[in-house]
Amino acid sequence: MDQGSQPLKFLKFADVVKRTSISRAELYRRVEAGTFPRPVPLGGARVGFVEAEVDRWMVDRLATRDAKLTGGAAHA
Repeated sequence: MDQGSQPLKFLKFADVVKRTSISRAELYRRVEAGTFPRPVPLGGARVGFVEAEVDRWMVDRLATRDAKLTGGAAHA
């Protein structure tokens, strides 16, 4: 995945839960369903989520919401 010039930052699982307001169990379900970015193994039992991927997921949720509010029309 090309991150361009943006430095990569990993988020802890707890930080992703706090940032998205989605429970730990629901995040696991969404990762397994392929509807949330997959975590990156960091060693041992630790994983991290790429911050830019989580941010993009959040932006996509807003776009989906806005499309529903406008009947599917894209806003510029």
